[in-house]
Amino acid sequence: MGAIYNTEIAQPVLEIEGLRHSLGARSLFADLSLTLRAGESVAVTGPSGSGKSTLLSCVLGLIRPTAGSVKVTGTDVVGLRPGRLAVLRAQSVGMVFQFGELLPELSPLDNVLLAALLARTDRHDARDRAQKLLDDLGVPPAETSDELSGGERQRAAVARALINEPALLLADEPTGALDTESRDRTADLLFGLPQRYACGLLVVTHDPGIAARADRTLRLEAGVLKTIPSGASA
Repeated sequence: MGAIYNTEIAQPVLEIEGLRHSLGARSLFADLSLTLRAGESVAVTGPSGSGKSTLLSCVLGLIRPTAGSVKVTGTDVVGLRPGRLAVLRAQSVGMVFQFGELLPELSPLDNVLLAALLARTDRHDARDRAQKLLDDLGVPPAETSDELSGGERQRAAVARALINEPALLLADEPTGALDTESRDRTADLLFGLPQRYACGLLVVTHDPGIAARADRTLRLEAGVLKTIPSGASA
C-alpha cells in the first residue's frame, strides 16, 4: 500500500481483445478492446443501452460473448468452467454496485467478513483485515448496515470488494445513488484505490464529473470504446 506504480510497465490485470456480442439482431460490441493495468483507473461512459453494464458482466464471466477474449490476471474467463470461474472471481475481482448491495441485517464488519469467508480465508485473519479496511475507509461501527448513511454503506461495500486483495476492481454506477457530498467523497476514495492497493479500477458511470477523475475516460458507442480527450465532455 502507498506505492506509486508506473502504469506503462505494470502488469495488465484486464485484457479484452476482439470482443463481440449481440442481443438478438442488435450488435452490442464490435471488436471491442481494452487493457487495464495495476495502479490505473479507467472510466467507461456512454448512453443508456450502449452495453456498459453488459461489459462488466462479460468481465465477470456472467455473460459469454459471441467472440473475443476477456483475460483477468492472464486467465481468459470466456468458456471457463463454473468452479474455476468462481475461484478466479473470489481471488482476483472485487465488485462495487450502485446501491452497495450489503445485507442490511448484518453489521458492516460481518458483510465484509462474509466475502472473505466465501473465498475460504482463515476467519481470524479475515476479521482482522476486515476491521482494518473499515477503519481505513472511515466506516463507523454499527449493529446493522441499515444504521449507516448512504456514503458509509458505499464505503463498506468498497471494503468488502477489497477484502480478498483483488487485482481488479469493478464499479457499476458507484455514486449514482448518493447525494453530492457523499458522491464526491466516495469518488475521491475510489480513484485513490489503484495506487493505494496496486489494483486496476474499471468504473462504469453516467456522471461526467466522476468519469473525469479517472486516468483514462472511454466512451462506449457503436460497439467500440473511444478515448475521451482530457477536459472534453464524456
